[in-house]
Amino acid sequence: MTVEQNVLQQHSQKHQQTLLNQLREVTGTTDIQLLQQALQVSNGDLGEAVTFLTEKNAKVPLQDETTYYQTSQVASDRYISVGSQADTNVIDLTGDDKDDLQRAIALSLEESNRAFRETGITDEEQAISRVLEASIAENKASLKRTHTEVWSDSPNPHDRKRIDNCPVGLKNVGNTCWFSAVIQSLFNLLEFQRLVLNYSPPARVHDLPRNQKEYRNLPFMQELRNLFSLMVGSKRKYVDPSRAVAILKDAFKSSESQQQDVSEFTHKLLDWLEDAFQMKAEEDREGEKPKNPMVELFYGRFLAVGVLEGKKFENTEMFGQYPLQVNGFKDLHECLEAAMIEGEIESLHSAENSARSGQEHWFTELPPVLTFELSRFEFNQALGRPEKIHNKLEFPSMLYMDRYMDRNREITRIKREEIRRLKEHLTVLQQRLERYLSYGSGPKRFPLADVLQYAMEFASSKPVCTSPVEDIDSSAPPGGTTGQQLPPPSTAEQDSLPPLESSGPASGPTTAPAAAQQQRVPIHKPFTQSRLPPDLPMHPAPRHITEEELRVLEGCLHRWRSEVENDTRDLQGSITRIHRTIELMYSDKSMMQVPYRLHAVLVHEGQANAGHYWAYIYDPHQRCWMKYNDISVTKSSWEELVRDSFGGYRNASAYCLMYINDKKPFLIEEEFDKETGQILSGMDKLPADLKQYVKEDNELFDKEIEEWDIMQARKAQQEKLALATAAAAVSAASSTSTSSSPQPMSIESSPPDNTVHQQDPEYMEQPSPTNDSKHLQEDTERAISRAAAEEEERSPEALLSAAMMTPNMQGIIMAIGKSSSVYEKNGPEAAFFKAIKLEYARLLRFAQEDTSPENDYRLQHIIVYFIQNQAPKKILERTLLTQFADRNLAFDERCKSIMNVARAKLDLIKPEEVNMDEYEMWHQDYRNFRETTIFMMTGLELFQKTNYVEALMYLIYSYQYNKELLSKGLYRGHDEELLGHYRRECLLKLNEQAAAMFESGEEPDVSTGLSIMNELVVPCIPLLLVHDAERDLLAVEDMRNRWCSYLGQEMESNLQEKLTDFLPKLLDCSTEIKSFHDPPKLPTYSTLELCERFSLIMAALGRVPTKGR
Repeated sequence: MTVEQNVLQQHSQKHQQTLLNQLREVTGTTDIQLLQQALQVSNGDLGEAVTFLTEKNAKVPLQDETTYYQTSQVASDRYISVGSQADTNVIDLTGDDKDDLQRAIALSLEESNRAFRETGITDEEQAISRVLEASIAENKASLKRTHTEVWSDSPNPHDRKRIDNCPVGLKNVGNTCWFSAVIQSLFNLLEFQRLVLNYSPPARVHDLPRNQKEYRNLPFMQELRNLFSLMVGSKRKYVDPSRAVAILKDAFKSSESQQQDVSEFTHKLLDWLEDAFQMKAEEDREGEKPKNPMVELFYGRFLAVGVLEGKKFENTEMFGQYPLQVNGFKDLHECLEAAMIEGEIESLHSAENSARSGQEHWFTELPPVLTFELSRFEFNQALGRPEKIHNKLEFPSMLYMDRYMDRNREITRIKREEIRRLKEHLTVLQQRLERYLSYGSGPKRFPLADVLQYAMEFASSKPVCTSPVEDIDSSAPPGGTTGQQLPPPSTAEQDSLPPLESSGPASGPTTAPAAAQQQRVPIHKPFTQSRLPPDLPMHPAPRHITEEELRVLEGCLHRWRSEVENDTRDLQGSITRIHRTIELMYSDKSMMQVPYRLHAVLVHEGQANAGHYWAYIYDPHQRCWMKYNDISVTKSSWEELVRDSFGGYRNASAYCLMYINDKKPFLIEEEFDKETGQILSGMDKLPADLKQYVKEDNELFDKEIEEWDIMQARKAQQEKLALATAAAAVSAASSTSTSSSPQPMSIESSPPDNTVHQQDPEYMEQPSPTNDSKHLQEDTERAISRAAAEEEERSPEALLSAAMMTPNMQGIIMAIGKSSSVYEKNGPEAAFFKAIKLEYARLLRFAQEDTSPENDYRLQHIIVYFIQNQAPKKILERTLLTQFADRNLAFDERCKSIMNVARAKLDLIKPEEVNMDEYEMWHQDYRNFRETTIFMMTGLELFQKTNYVEALMYLIYSYQYNKELLSKGLYRGHDEELLGHYRRECLLKLNEQAAAMFESGEEPDVSTGLSIMNELVVPCIPLLLVHDAERDLLAVEDMRNRWCSYLGQEMESNLQEKLTDFLPKLLDCSTEIKSFHDPPKLPTYSTLELCERFSLIMAALGRVPTKGR
């Protein structure tokens, strides 16, 4: 066959497939043979074909639902396409008016045919055009978004910098996660990567493209090369594919938008690549038939062997992505077995000329890259929309295709027949086993062995009666009826009674003489008929049974039970052996010669018309699975892949499986330098033109980083100048010593040190200078001294009632008061040592106490925070010295003297003795802790008042800041589980409010509800997903399910449009933490106010869902 004939045949096949797709969408008919018959009867006229099918369907009774939704495979399509999804704007054709139905169908076909005649573009291509336009529009809109929206880039380029040689992600430029999943899967096929990177367009097209294909495909190939080169050598963590998407968009003409069917995109992408390589192959050929590397890589052939109306046929067909039905199958081999056989095939193997029709598929040539398209969507005729199939489907990491090869046709048929026979026998055994395990003729059934055991227990039981005394005492109702003899409770019942009831004199079993029992005649009165009959035992037991009867019965029951148990074990063993035989049917070496290893799994989460896509791709060099989720690329595991891909769990499942021939390692092998023999990596892989392209982009990124660093350095310098100015102002206002503690600003971490004071440092042992008067020169201190002189007669303890006194000052004054006797005997130096040791001992005791959440000593005392977090000894000492040197202590002579000693000790501290950077870092951490506490307290207060909108940001930031604190130590922050609980609950409450507003249908409420979701809830979802916590994942699942449930409900078109636009944002599974609202500004609280409010809100929470600190 010549090249021209081949092209004509391909065009004819594509045109026929286009007609079949149009006919299927308009009529909803999924039987491919019926569709082909309609086209043959109508000679390709769609209107007549629709009329034929409409009249035929009207005569056919409604099929069973399981067969009604089944879709047949397209035998004549070289791509084996499942077909496009129906448009969301579906005309309601469910009425009885046949004229309306015909008019609607005619209108649909007229629109479709006119568009094809005018543009030469199929509906399939127009559908892709619509989604591409939507993606480009979304990308343009994203350039105008503010930093408060979830999908904005981080302004800090260091956050967007690639780490080492980590794989590069792809930015989602607006509902294009499907693009990222497909492109990453292909890029990680190194042979495909090499083909794209080393592609050079035909020389003749540099002047002017000859046709639409050249105009469309060649620019796209160049943009794909650029994108791949950035994915190889970029310094960025992720790159922007907008230009490649834009090239795709410009190839079509459409003004509408529609959710993209990913399988169609993959088909069309490979089609464009095939056309581009075909042009190059035809130019390079030298009298030989050109070889297209895309065809050789992705396309295979199968032999269709069958019978049509009694006539046998065989033909070879080409396939790319092979479609498999999911519904009704448990694993990939079951899907393949069903896909390889169509109809009734007994006539294929019989000598009779049967009129039955059916066919088998046998692969004659498998491609190096074998792709299975899992059909997880079906069209619901009743609802007029597609629905997703969430059934679980297992697939192996290594797939052996031998049983489906044409060369193994005969042995496979033998094995299939053997499996069929084994399954029939298995069914019989399972039915027999079921009779043993579900015995009985009523609605409730039990295992037969248990029934026999119960019968044996009943026969062995003996009736137990109670004495008349117990009957009268415990069971006779008021009214004076004759006492009825009731048996006492059984041993088990006695154990369950309270001690008072079970310890009475009549609690033991008593048996009256037989004569007395015969003389007692019960008197039944009208109002006591509900009482137990006098001879009814307390538990079931035979009334009369002899020892001989009991012995015979027990023997029979024992024997029968043993027989039943043996039969059950034998049946279970036989069933297990048959299952094992079926599993090992193809395990011999002759049927394990065509191994295919799983390379990539493309996953979809969501519903049929909305969702998110990502990919799991195996890295053979690191020997692990990688998860490619838009810009996020992380290490994963087979267990995570199974959880997200098999289905049946949440709304996530695989829709495409990509296997590669395990005997062709060139598919994933790195390229070697021909001269040096070294592996080519990074920029060395790229041709010269792409090296220059990547180099220029990296230079732009380096420049962006440099400008950012300069800007940040300038800001830091300004902050230092501001601090220096503030410090100078403070110094000018007070003539304190230069040793007074500066305000800490650093946030860096340092290793913990010992906190126990084993011995005093050198500066603590040295005597204080005698000229302490220099500390008393400040006017403010003299004013305080004069004001305090009036209180001279009052003890330090009396000053504790001052409302503005901080907990720190209270403790210091108390310690000074307790050291008064030392002060009188030995002077201020000794009193200082006594007071500081008393205060430290008190704070150490607080730090070691196990307190309730509402009484957190860390908020009252910075020293408690330092002790619990193992701050270095010298940091603790300097902080405590600074507190004793506080000028507010100068209100009497004793406190003033001790304050002066503390200041003198501070003066003696040498610069090398205390690391001031570390000192400032610890104090900054404590300020961060207080700030986090205020965020937490304010958020919880607002949550208690049901003000969830305002509470959310406080809870979000308190959780994030608290997590940063806890990363340095267990006692650096608050209870993470408590904060996580209320953060989660606040999001759920907001989701509930927004959903209720949407359900109202009122335009202002709907807009407000969607605004809450877009501005508050959706940006916070990645925060719940990033750590994979079970409760957070369940909360996200609940929120998504609430909104996905609206897909099956009737609603106005404007609501449907808003829902369709919103759902992809909600279902985006990216775990990248992106910027959103700035943190709210915090008020200033004194320590007493903070402790009081924190205590109140923690007490109000009651039983918090946490295990405590």
